[in-house]
Amino acid sequence: MLSAEVWACLGADTASWAGFAAHWDDLVTDPYAAENGTRRLRRYGIFSLTREGRLIARPNDAFVQPEASNPMYVGVDRRFEPLTDACTADPLLVSLIRLLGQVAAGLEDCEEWAVQVHPFRVLASAGQDGQATPEGRHRDGVTLVSSLLIGRENATGGESSVYDMAGAPVLATTLSEPGSLLLGDDRRTLHEVSPIRPLDPAQRARRDVLVTTLLPR
Repeated sequence: MLSAEVWACLGADTASWAGFAAHWDDLVTDPYAAENGTRRLRRYGIFSLTREGRLIARPNDAFVQPEASNPMYVGVDRRFEPLTDACTADPLLVSLIRLLGQVAAGLEDCEEWAVQVHPFRVLASAGQDGQATPEGRHRDGVTLVSSLLIGRENATGGESSVYDMAGAPVLATTLSEPGSLLLGDDRRTLHEVSPIRPLDPAQRARRDVLVTTLLPR
């Protein structure tokens, strides 16, 4: 979805988007990515969403990806710092999750969705690429996977590619405008993101995204 369409669906304006994007300044180091040399900040949130649109924040728990999904972390209990209270309560996050629930309903009939929210900040500098998907091409083991661009600075690269289960390309796009949203049926596709690099090697590169997934509870 184009950023203007997403902003309209969320009821966002410049001020509310700036407030939403500020939550990315509160992210903390992803220790699991750091083990592989990836400079990535993140947090993690869990919600349930009913068919009627009732959204409930759930206690934080380990993030575990199922078999036949992410080859780097299958079966690994990863524990991340929770979303801040301010981020959890942000009206734009609430609106986004409800919007994604409407999309997911077109893929699968479900009374209640488990929603996993992953805000990411990927960093790069001269001589060190920023790896958004160090695991390479993969699935997340969910029904709907989405990637919302929050912002990027001094960055080139970061192309999102989607493939069918046989590995044939479906689409490739670079999310460049804040609010650009990529949606995917994770049951039938694989995805990956190319590394980012600094446009100006003297400055750090940054790419902020919100990955949100939905699967039946």
